[in-house]
Amino acid sequence: MKGVLLVNLGSPDSTDSKDVKRYLGEFLMDERVIDAPYWLRTFIVKGIILNTRPKKSAAAYKKIWWEEGSPLIVLSERLQAKVQKQVEVPIALAMRYGKPSIRSGMQELYDKGVKDVLIIPLYPQYAMATTETILVLAEELRKSFFPDMTLTNVPAFYNHKDYIRVLANSIKQSLEGKDYEHLLFSYHGVPERHIRKSDITKSHCKIDGSCCKTPSPAHEFCYRHQCYETTRQVAEVLNFEEGTYSTSFQSRLGVDPWLQPYTDRTIDKFGLEGMKKLAIVTPAFVSDCLETLEEIAMEGEEIFHEAGGEEFHVVPCINDRDDWAEVLGRWINEWVAKESVMA
Repeated sequence: MKGVLLVNLGSPDSTDSKDVKRYLGEFLMDERVIDAPYWLRTFIVKGIILNTRPKKSAAAYKKIWWEEGSPLIVLSERLQAKVQKQVEVPIALAMRYGKPSIRSGMQELYDKGVKDVLIIPLYPQYAMATTETILVLAEELRKSFFPDMTLTNVPAFYNHKDYIRVLANSIKQSLEGKDYEHLLFSYHGVPERHIRKSDITKSHCKIDGSCCKTPSPAHEFCYRHQCYETTRQVAEVLNFEEGTYSTSFQSRLGVDPWLQPYTDRTIDKFGLEGMKKLAIVTPAFVSDCLETLEEIAMEGEEIFHEAGGEEFHVVPCINDRDDWAEVLGRWINEWVAKESVMA
């Protein structure tokens, strides 16, 4: 029997500092998030971050928390329910960090007799700290607890025509009737070393402004290339003129170089240069979360206003849009049909 596991990032159980601390500990101790030796990662996370950051992060979560709970969890559940109506195979929901866990999601499917699982990481672009960590953990859990289960996965869909169409439509509909001078595509940031580590050629990725545009097998796992390609394809679909849009990266941590240009500095620069009306979209996320709702929609707007900007339009993530649920349903049904023919 076949089944599907939708996997998103995750969220604390509540806005209480203890829950936030527990969540941050699990998240930041992941070797694919902070890819330092275990002893150093432990010192950084447990010795420094978890003694200073939980209270601040809890306050940020309180700003965006919904009555039903974490926006990311609620939106993921809504998407799951909509996709389930499109397909006949069971769909479970899991989070890489927090609850429901990937193990519990796999167990839910296993208890229903599912042995053939399609994993759908809810990340358009591939990165060590997103898609890779999900797939690695799922395989570890399979070997330990579900040895007769078969796992396959939907690859990064950053350039899939269906996803690009949904994203383009969401931008067009959100900004319809709004006056703006520039659209900023802001993606989650990662350290530059993650890009080099993911380079299967071990030589292509130089982060020099040209390597992402030069065809290479490295692009299959290159987060930076995939972000710029998502921007390029959406701009092409929406017929944007050159110079009316750009790409940046948000949420850096530590002192090592991360992907640039940085979103906060870009927003500030636009305001200082006299831009009055800015729109921003966050295509690294399928579901709105702390980064999109607080860091971008609240902090980003504050930065823009302080720099002299006036209007700041934020495009929601594609969340549980009907057209997005229909796309996922079609992908799943195509997988089921293909597998059935091959069986």
